[in-house]
Amino acid sequence: MNRTVTSYLRILRDFNHDVRLYLITTMLIGFTVDGGVYTVLFNLYLLRLGYGPEYVGLINGVGMMAFALFCLPAGTLSGRWGNRRMMIAGLSLLSIGCGLLLFAELHTVHWRDAWLLITWCIGFIGFAVYFVNTGPFVMQVAHQEERHHVFSVQAAVWSLAGFAGSLVGGFLPSIFAMYLGVSLDHPAPYRYSLLAAGLLLIPAVLAIVATREIHTQPITEKRAKDGASPLRLIAFLTVVRLLVVTGVGTLFIFFNVYMDAGLHISTAHIGVLSAIGRLLSIPTALIVPFLTIRWGSGRTAAWASLGTAISLLPIAFISHWGAAGLGFIGVLALTSIRYPAFLVYTMEVVSPAQRGTMSGAGEMASGLSFSAMALGGGYIIEALGYRSLFLTGATLTVIGTLGLLIHLHTKQR
Repeated sequence: MNRTVTSYLRILRDFNHDVRLYLITTMLIGFTVDGGVYTVLFNLYLLRLGYGPEYVGLINGVGMMAFALFCLPAGTLSGRWGNRRMMIAGLSLLSIGCGLLLFAELHTVHWRDAWLLITWCIGFIGFAVYFVNTGPFVMQVAHQEERHHVFSVQAAVWSLAGFAGSLVGGFLPSIFAMYLGVSLDHPAPYRYSLLAAGLLLIPAVLAIVATREIHTQPITEKRAKDGASPLRLIAFLTVVRLLVVTGVGTLFIFFNVYMDAGLHISTAHIGVLSAIGRLLSIPTALIVPFLTIRWGSGRTAAWASLGTAISLLPIAFISHWGAAGLGFIGVLALTSIRYPAFLVYTMEVVSPAQRGTMSGAGEMASGLSFSAMALGGGYIIEALGYRSLFLTGATLTVIGTLGLLIHLHTKQR
């Protein structure tokens, strides 16, 4: 055991310059737009502008649809432009979209709706271009023995940054409200909080700019056993990814709406719960290499996915902030296991030449899933309530997990 831990720590210490810069970018994105300040405050900002759950679902759904539609082109273009250049372009576009978004209040109500949708889509298109290229980029710059560790540390760094961003995001509006002399029912404190967070995307772009351009990579890993029909394998894993992230997507999009509008919990309280969830998911992310040694990447991802579905049940059946917080923490902790394990599995089960397509298809599936739950979620809430929404996400996650387990069992025969 001590030898295993020593080897684990040695691999972490030996991460090269490019991997370290990539992790810095991951930290800044996690703190700001994907898990941190924006995750806590953006939907609350929309509520303060006078929008309801339907519009919150609409804008999140349209954004994720834009993300999904640009995933496959982003994966294809990476073969021509390279993963690093595509990541730089994507992050730059994300920064522009987030910056322009906050000028929405300068417009009339009619144009404000369109402005919010367009700028949010610009940001998500950039995020798609960036995110699709991260997996193949890590497979290039990291040694083969480091890959599980890089992806698990990435998940841990993301959670740590999300913890800090959620905590800061929960209290920033109060600080700006005090400075501006307005109440927390006014949108201005949320606008300036989001603007302050968005500025941190600039150093995230610069960190990727500072990485090296990788032109060739020696191929040492085996080609997939399923290589005779790679498109069928990619299609199947894409459907699995679409289903297993539905529960996560439902919670990520509507958790703060549920806490604010459904349970009437304060913004600071929401931020603290989000931060605790991010913090507690750090150790679970770091144990991924140990779990994959024991069970393999595929099975580790499958069991973690099943756990996320179970974690949604307290939120669905107990209308209390404690149950919601417990379920949220469980989903975050298990997602920090499922995501890196499934990502490594999908990158290794196809040949290196197919990784861009696999990554693009997988992220497209994730975007479509988030989009569908966002677009339909607002209407489900209005018609049937939050319980039906969370149970729908849990059920679809279980179906996807069973498909993955059957696939893994078939491969072993």
